[in-house]
Amino acid sequence: MKPGDAVICHPLCTCGLCYGCRRGEDMYCEHARFPGLNADGGFADSLLTNERALIKLNPNVVPMDVAPLADAGITAYRAARRAAKQLRPGQYCVVLGVGGLGHVALQALHALCGARTIAVDRSEAARTLATDLGAHHVLDGGPNVVEEIKQLTHGGAHGVIDFVGERGAEQASWQMLRQGGTHYVVGYGGKVEVPTVHMVISEIAIAGSLVGNYMELVELMELHAEGRVKLHAQQYKLDDINRAIDDFKNRQIVGRGVIVP
Repeated sequence: MKPGDAVICHPLCTCGLCYGCRRGEDMYCEHARFPGLNADGGFADSLLTNERALIKLNPNVVPMDVAPLADAGITAYRAARRAAKQLRPGQYCVVLGVGGLGHVALQALHALCGARTIAVDRSEAARTLATDLGAHHVLDGGPNVVEEIKQLTHGGAHGVIDFVGERGAEQASWQMLRQGGTHYVVGYGGKVEVPTVHMVISEIAIAGSLVGNYMELVELMELHAEGRVKLHAQQYKLDDINRAIDDFKNRQIVGRGVIVP
């Protein structure tokens, strides 16, 4: 890279030497530093990273437009990419929660596979966004959502990507699956409880999904540069961080919130 090149960085500062790094799974680095979590820099004007984390951007990509893709975006992309490997054209994948992560996953699924998507969200604005992004079906996540999905899919979804992970969503997710389906857990806070006999007879799988690795961020930047995955975001000045947090808690943000120094 040369001075003046526009870059984006993977959120983790990794060592490059441990087994996790050598496998290409940056998230497993034994010596990783994550600004805002185990290192200072969450709400700072600038942060310290390392050269390993940097990715040169396509000339027509504006860094401000893709900043959240380096964390929330690759988290969503990794889950969608894992699901896409298992999904076939005509099969069904549920995206539960079409917020800052879910709207990225929805687009990634459309770019990576031919599965039919079902977007579920209690927010009317999020459902409108899901419709605009081409979801095949959009549901409001009411008390009958499991039965609605089973009817739509003629027996259950082949995959469910859960970006909520609490308040009952984590329990509803695996019940939406058909035999052989997979529940990808991205959101957290709740507790998944599945009868073991159901897991055996239905042969369903439950898989956690962490932040994406370096190469997954490279892939996501390419999809964005091609216009196939676009970030829907609302910008806030750093001085307005408390308003941004309040809007996030009260679900006033459609897509992702971006803090601008």
